[in-house]
Amino acid sequence: MVQKKGDAVIIKGSKFYYVLMFLATVGFLIACIFLIIHGSKFNSKYSFFYLGGGIIFSPFYLYITLWNLPGFIPGKILLKIVPGEHGTVITNKSKVSIKNIRNIDLVRNPLNLINDIVIETFEDKKVKIRTYNLLDDGDFQVIVDQFIFPYLTDNARQVWDRKIDLDKLREEDNYIRQEHKIE
Repeated sequence: MVQKKGDAVIIKGSKFYYVLMFLATVGFLIACIFLIIHGSKFNSKYSFFYLGGGIIFSPFYLYITLWNLPGFIPGKILLKIVPGEHGTVITNKSKVSIKNIRNIDLVRNPLNLINDIVIETFEDKKVKIRTYNLLDDGDFQVIVDQFIFPYLTDNARQVWDRKIDLDKLREEDNYIRQEHKIE
């Protein structure tokens, strides 16, 4: 969800993804507990499967749920973008100048399965912004292309152009890149 507040653009998670993440984490954890309870009654010939499945999968879903809990805070701001020639990307922990961005990408963390926005700067610094899977890949590409791309350096713009497919964004998100006056 993109909100404009004065000069800043505030990026929040989508309500649809809040519901989806709640069902995927807490819902599956509740389902595992349900399987353990009904499997321990041994009133079906599948009770061992219920019990085994619940015991095997409940630690995994508990782990994923604990990693995603900070994302369930209502109205959580993922990042702020102040577009412009001296624009910045502001997170809770850091502030990065748009002119200093060498590469920006959405990367899935293999340990907790959460997408992170990874910003690499020209100073070889990496800034990771946790999205808690509340930001869609297409929405991320549109946000970067609309608010950050016009103010990147030429090399960073070429790298970004190689990453995205504007035809796919046009089909899926009805996004058309605006021609910006860049000097």
